[in-house]
Amino acid sequence: MEIINGRHTTRGQINYAVPDDLQLQRRIRRYHADHGVQHGDIVALALDAFLRAKGYPPALKPTRVDPS
Repeated sequence: MEIINGRHTTRGQINYAVPDDLQLQRRIRRYHADHGVQHGDIVALALDAFLRAKGYPPALKPTRVDPS
């Protein structure tokens, strides 16, 4: 959530064909309407949770500590 909510988070585009029968676009739009979470954030959170559960966590850079 820290990355998703970051003001200066760099974002990239991902485009994949998904089965229409899953109605993912409709369901994402409904979730956005109900909760206000942006479409890309919904997808990012879902994919991150799936990949972490399968043993593929992100290789995050350590955060820098301000020396002052």
